[in-house]
Amino acid sequence: MTPFELLFGTKMKDKDIELQKLIDEEDIEIFNEKRQELRQKAKESIGKTQEENVKSFNKKRKKANTYKPGDLVAIKRTQFAQGSKLYPKYLGPYEIVKSNQNDRYSVRKIGNSEGPFNTTSSADYMKPWISLEDDSSESDE
Repeated sequence: MTPFELLFGTKMKDKDIELQKLIDEEDIEIFNEKRQELRQKAKESIGKTQEENVKSFNKKRKKANTYKPGDLVAIKRTQFAQGSKLYPKYLGPYEIVKSNQNDRYSVRKIGNSEGPFNTTSSADYMKPWISLEDDSSESDE
């Protein structure tokens, strides 16, 4: 056996197709291994960055208010039309009908105010309803 044959497992010829196939297969394997390593490193890096982003985001975030069925709330106006600059930022009053998952609530409009009759809203876009009539009756006493 020649040293070439021991190294590559085939006899040396001028135009050896088998040798070229072996070299190509080895190159493909090496390429795939390097690509897999790069992908793994990128995945770890992205995961680390996401963890840091979550920490910094949650550091400044406060816990959402919780409401019970029957509570009165105001809902933030989310749809704006042209010329609505001076419209109130919140609609209401709305009554909490049902508590859903992830700080979301089903609400129903009370009275004849502007806004949809039945809707769902996130606690982020709601605040407790404070009635001005209740304040004035307390100050009269």
